Amino acid sequence: MAQGYFITGTDTDCGKTVVTLGLMQRLQSDGFSVVGMKPVASGSEWTSAGLRNSDALRILRQGSIQLDYGSINPYAFEPAIAPHLAARQCVREIEITVIRENYLKLAQSADKVLVEGVGGWLVPLSDLCLLSDLAAALALPVVMVVGMRLGCINHSLLTQAAIIASGCRLAGWVANSVEPNMAAFEGNLQTLQQRVEAPLLGVVPHLKEVDPSAVACYLRLPPTG
Repeated sequence: MAQGYFITGTDTDCGKTVVTLGLMQRLQSDGFSVVGMKPVASGSEWTSAGLRNSDALRILRQGSIQLDYGSINPYAFEPAIAPHLAARQCVREIEITVIRENYLKLAQSADKVLVEGVGGWLVPLSDLCLLSDLAAALALPVVMVVGMRLGCINHSLLTQAAIIASGCRLAGWVANSVEPNMAAFEGNLQTLQQRVEAPLLGVVPHLKEVDPSAVACYLRLPPTG
């Protein structure tokens, strides 16, 4: 059975996909076959093949093997809103069992599977479950992506506490420079290093064009165990 990571973030638009792609490339450079999964995606567009999400397509293309789009993104919604609200508008129900079944199939096909969450750790997927419930069901170590901007310390520490409270293991975190001219960047980074109880896996600078190989250069893999 493959192992991998669950990628979560301190907020929406913090760089989860950027880091997911970079970690996939990092693992591939180390000789692993890797596939990614974005189980739930809001803000998808209609194509001749059906609804497609741009981030999920990038993850699909980065994979070491060819896969069916639906296997890596079983829940794609057109409205760019919270997933449980998007699902409600589309008269669908996001089911963790369906996502886990797809994950287990992917885990049979590659050495590593990286699963990117949606929004933040406690975003609802339905009236009955949160994203944290999905992460717990998959039993993967968690990588937290911190969008480096004003408020990131509070968001990071709250997310860390919620991950631990969910019974999941925080394997590491990545500082992603979403604001190129963030005030007191180094001070914020130092505070996070002091207070986040997991290793810093890398500091990704603000990149004009995001290429997985370029991102991978700034990352290291979480320690095993």
